[in-house]
Amino acid sequence: MAGSGWNDPGERLRRLVARDIGGKPFSELSSVAFDHDGPVLAGHALLDALEDAGYSVDDFDAVGALTAAAVPFVVAMIDAAASRGQELDGFSLDFVYPGVKGPSIAGKRVVLLDAWLSDLSYIQTSSIVTLTESNELDLDFGVVSREDAQVLAVASLVAGGSGEPPATIRIVDPVSRQESELPFIHVFSSADVKTAAAAQGDVGINGERGESDDARV
Repeated sequence: MAGSGWNDPGERLRRLVARDIGGKPFSELSSVAFDHDGPVLAGHALLDALEDAGYSVDDFDAVGALTAAAVPFVVAMIDAAASRGQELDGFSLDFVYPGVKGPSIAGKRVVLLDAWLSDLSYIQTSSIVTLTESNELDLDFGVVSREDAQVLAVASLVAGGSGEPPATIRIVDPVSRQESELPFIHVFSSADVKTAAAAQGDVGINGERGESDDARV
């Protein structure tokens, strides 16, 4: 994700995310997920962030969406891995009945993913009301564990809200009450993208001043 030019993938993704967030306290990052560049950029950025943290695609078998907002980014990671000649499965938590949707994760090493994990997230859009009061994420962890999968880490495209994102997230299995500390891996901090959004001003994602990208039809 090095570099700062318009042709740099990391910078383009950062500006996409910054444009989506603007001054909002929280976003599902839908305009990133459905942008023509967004999924490719995000999929590779998430794989790179995990690899930088010590988790190459060879180290995990599947990535799971914690929320509906994360589903497009799970697909993006699957596609990014395939473009590198690597196999990666995906799944999502069932948002109605406790369980998972997708290929079996029994015996697999998995990473749990959300679009933006923050202590400011809203309960209907993100699991992490849980960065500080990890009730729902505990339940998600319990569901995945009951499927006989090993959770290696939690990841997100954007992290943090009222402060710096933590390096780890404390999880309590809702059945066994066993505590775990999972690595928390992210591509951008909310402070970084909000600073970028403020600096971006009326500069569009293609580097042109004037009409904003959102105003184009």
